[in-house]
Order: sequence, then structure tokens, then C-alpha cells
Amino acid sequence: MSVLDNIRGPRDLKALTTSELGELAEEIREFLVEAVARTGGHLGPNLGVVELTIALHRAFDSPVDRILWDTGHQSYVHKLLTGRKDFSKLRGKGGLSGYPSREESEHDVIENSHASTVLGWADGLAKARDVLGRDEHVVAVIGDGALTGGMAWEALNNIAAAKDRPLIIVVNDNARSYGPTIGGLADHLATLRTTDGYERFLAWGKEVLQNTPVVGRPLYDSLHGAKKGFKDAFAPQGMFEDLGLKYVGPIDGHDVAAVESALTRAKRFHGPVLVHCLTEKGRGYPPALEDEADRFHTVGAMDPRTCEPLVPSGGPSWTSVFRDEIAAIGEERPDVVAVTAAMLHPVGLTKFAERFPDRVWDVGIAEQHAAVSAAGLATGGLHPVVAVYATFLNRAFDQLLMDVALHRCAVTFVLDRAGVTGADGPSHNGMWDMSILQCVPGLRIAAPRDAEQLRAQLREAVAVDDAPTVVRFPKESAGPAVPAVGRLGGMDVLRGAEDTDVLLVSVGALASVCLRTAELLAGRGIGCTVVDPRWVKPVDEQLAPLAERHRLVAVVEDNSRSGGVGSAVGQALRDAGVDVPLRTYGIPEQFLAHAKRSEVLADIGLTPVEIAGRISAALAPALPRQGAGAAREGAGSVRAPKENEE
Repeated sequence: MSVLDNIRGPRDLKALTTSELGELAEEIREFLVEAVARTGGHLGPNLGVVELTIALHRAFDSPVDRILWDTGHQSYVHKLLTGRKDFSKLRGKGGLSGYPSREESEHDVIENSHASTVLGWADGLAKARDVLGRDEHVVAVIGDGALTGGMAWEALNNIAAAKDRPLIIVVNDNARSYGPTIGGLADHLATLRTTDGYERFLAWGKEVLQNTPVVGRPLYDSLHGAKKGFKDAFAPQGMFEDLGLKYVGPIDGHDVAAVESALTRAKRFHGPVLVHCLTEKGRGYPPALEDEADRFHTVGAMDPRTCEPLVPSGGPSWTSVFRDEIAAIGEERPDVVAVTAAMLHPVGLTKFAERFPDRVWDVGIAEQHAAVSAAGLATGGLHPVVAVYATFLNRAFDQLLMDVALHRCAVTFVLDRAGVTGADGPSHNGMWDMSILQCVPGLRIAAPRDAEQLRAQLREAVAVDDAPTVVRFPKESAGPAVPAVGRLGGMDVLRGAEDTDVLLVSVGALASVCLRTAELLAGRGIGCTVVDPRWVKPVDEQLAPLAERHRLVAVVEDNSRSGGVGSAVGQALRDAGVDVPLRTYGIPEQFLAHAKRSEVLADIGLTPVEIAGRISAALAPALPRQGAGAAREGAGSVRAPKENEE
């Protein structure tokens, strides 16, 4: 029996010998490569934290001691060591989450998996512990570029202020987020006491500290002029001790004994301590180490030996369509520049960066800064394209509202992974953007239905020179083209004509779902007009008079029903005095469990069969159609809506 087979929980680690710990680390890496290759998931980050995680669970007593992970995608080893070894359905329906999950284990504390939050959590938990008179340890593990986030620095400022409050910060320093960390910790500080090390630390101090708001420049100046002498001034303990943190390290993060010893020393200190561990993303798996783009940050199902995908791609992805088009636009428009937040490769900006390296900026995990910097770029005469995942734009709402929109800055936000993303779970579904952004004055939102429309609407967005624009699209394949049969105002007519029973408003990539729904309705004798508004904010002026000629309006959107496109359409109809019943079919107001995108859509009723059935039920109480006006008089009495309609 292997060593890993005997690990049922963290306590089983305590009695292992040094040689057994080495065997365990090797077995865990073999397990991760085989398991993640079958399902897909975050491979590189977890290969890099094997020994670090073992040491954490030997030094502390989880769940009494709180071990917090930021970001959560580096928690696979933690799951294994806390009794969760069935990775057969990792990130799949009914299987393990790809992030910590309170439903799975009492050992999991944070499950939002958005970076840079862990230090704030730790600060709050440590304060609660002290107020309630408990004595457990609070340990915050931060890495993969999360220290580039402003929230992390805000938390450090508060943590350092309480010099007698025990709290342990473990920095997993692999110098990378998706790719190499931008503006992060110094490159592998293990050689600090060599000449080259000092030079690197000095360069890091100039680049990072001088650009850190408020405290950066004074802190750098104080270090530079400190009386401790050159060595002490530029050693990392000097910087962190000036912040009020005890510093331990740098430690080889792949030496279990060294990390455990450092953590044990940190436990005895009656104040905040930072333990600096140097790790290697993708360690132990040659293909990951050879991948300079992102060290196999995330992989799909693949052959672990050849790394060839096991599932065909199904056509070009939405991201790849954007990648090619933004590069083409860059060739034509020298004023178009790009900004992203630690995800140059995942959002498709690599080709643009290769062609125009001086016109792209990766600001690290700092979405708020990305938005404000973009406002400055636009005011300076450029047209910035800010590309991030839809779920991460939530963090920059105030900046988009007060810095970009208030100043009518021509900034285009491109939101990848909009709507239901599926496997990455509740925190990564981009299901709030069309609700959050509805209240932003002057903002325009495009929801392309296919690759052709993405290319066209991206160009329309960057052509706007007096207001911000948003282009959003989902994950996975862009699918086949969905042709229009006509145009009404700015809307594309996808099916039908005027004066039919139902006006079906199709939002973005759900066009094929809506067309199939219309076919099913036609089979029941219900005529259906399907329109794609293309730009869902503002609502097209032609929609209200078109709606008036139908018995029912139905909006289908890959967004929360609360305040989304359906709500905006309803408001537009009321403002126009059009009293036609309206139903919205979208994402219910709940956090969605991880599963395949198609499975999630089926679970929440966003399928042709389900939508057609509900529309039929809504129309059933109405009188037989004798002209649109007469029919509408009997359309007010309908059943109560189900959970995903209103």
C-alpha cells in the first residue's frame, strides 16, 4: 500500500518519517497528473505546492487552526490530505469542486476563489479569535500573483498595525500568476545575499514599491536611507519589519522539513509573521515546466504522456475569435491599446502583445487599477481595450462608473467567460455583468450571438469615441453562425415576421436555443418572432412597437434574471406604454454548483424544451387568437412563474 493510501486526514501526516514524506510528495504528484489529465483542472499550481501543503498540515491542526487559501485553485493537495481522494469527477457535476468548498469539508474556509482576499479574511478571523478568547492559529497562504492586488496591501496595512495579534502569512512565491507575475515579489529571493541578488532586490524595490500607492515611495526611501547598512536595508526582513511584520525566509518551499521548521517558529511569535517560501509552478512534471506561457496553469482533459487533448475543441473558441480580431484591429488602429489583469493568455491578448508589445499592459491582479488606468489612456488620446473575465469585472464597478463612465471615456471592456462557465463553479460564472452594468449612464453592452457578430460588434465598440462599451461572450466554442433574415432598427430578425404570437428576444450566445424553441412552439401552433438585439443596452427603440404586435414577449438571457436584460426590456415597454405580458428566462438568483455548461443550463431550465413548455403554459389561458389586440386582453391570467422566470 502506498503512503498516500494511508492518509485519511491531516493527523496521519504527523507520524511519517522523512523518507515517507518524500515518497508521499512523489505519489501526490503522480496522482495529480493522472487525475487532472482525466478531467481537466488547475495542474501547474498544485504541483508547485505539494511539500508546502504537507508541511502546513504537519505544523498546524486543521480545522481547529484555520488554513486559508488564496487563490483557491492551489488547494488540490489540501483536498487530498483532508480525506478527499475521489477526483474522478473533479469540477464535474456531483464531484469535487476545483476550489475549497465548505460543503465538502470542515477544513475549507474560503471558497470564493477570487484572488487577493485571503489577508482580509485572516485579519477578520484573527480579530474574532481574540475577541472571543480562543487560541487557534490563523494561517493565510497567498501566492500566484495575489500580492499584486490592492486588497492584499490594504489588509497588510491593517495586519501590521496590530503588532501583538498572532497571524501567520505564508507567501507561496513561484514568481507567477497565470504567467510570470507582473510587479510581484522579487525573482527567487534565495540568492539575496549575493551581489546579483541585491541588484534584483533593488530593481524590484524601485519598480514595485515606488508604484505602490501612498506607502510605496516613503517605504522605499526609508529602506534606501536606513542606518542598518546596505545588507540589512535591502534584505527582505528589513522591508517587512518596517511594515511591522516578522519575516522568516526565504525558505525552499519543496523542503518539507525546512518549511515545517519555519512554520513552527512562526507559531511561537506573538504577532504577525510572514513566512516566505520559494516554489516552482509545475514542479515534477516536465511538460508543465517546459510551458513558459503558464506552466499548465489550467489544462483540459488530456493524455498525460503526450498532453494531447482527449476531447475535440468543437471549432474556434470565443476567445480565439477575439484574439485574432483584436490583433487585426491593432494593425489598422494605432490608437487601440490593450490592458489585462494577470491573464494575458487566457483572454486572448497574446497575439496582440506579440505584434504590439509597447501597446499592451498586464497590471497584475488589479482590476480596479486596470479600469482607472484605462480612463487615463482614453483621456490621453488612445482607445484602450480592457480584457478580463466577466466575473472579475465585478471588482472594478466603482471605477467603471465613476472614472470611466462619468468622464465619458472611450474604453472598451471585453468580458470573457460571460454567463454560465460551468466547471469552475459559483465564483467564476459571469452571470452578473448585464445586471450590474444596466445602471451605468451612457454605457453600451454588446452580446454577440456568434463569431461573425463578435468580430463585427468588437469593431463597432472600438468605433465609439464618447462613451464606454462592453462586449461579452461565453466560454467554449463559438459554434455555427446564426444568420439573420432581416433587420429592424439595430436588431437582427432571426425568425418570423410581425403579428405572430410570441416575440422572443434572444440575448447573445443563446440564439440557437431560441431558434429551436421557436421551432417547438411552431409545432404547437404558436407563431414566434425571434430577434437578436445585438446591443442589449440601451434597449432598441424599435423593440416596443414590435412587442405591441405580439401576445407575449419572452427574453432569454445567460445572466441573472435580477436586473438583467429582461428587466431592462420590461422597463422600456412600460416607458413606451406597451402593456404586453413579459417573461424572462435566465439564471435564477442563486450560486450555481459546478458542472458542465450544458448541464448547468439544463438544470436551470435554459433549454428549448423547457422554455417552449413554459411559454406554452403562459399562453394557454388566453383566448383563441383573433388578432393581436383581442388575444392580449385574455393573456393577463397566467400561472405563477417558476424559479428561472419572472
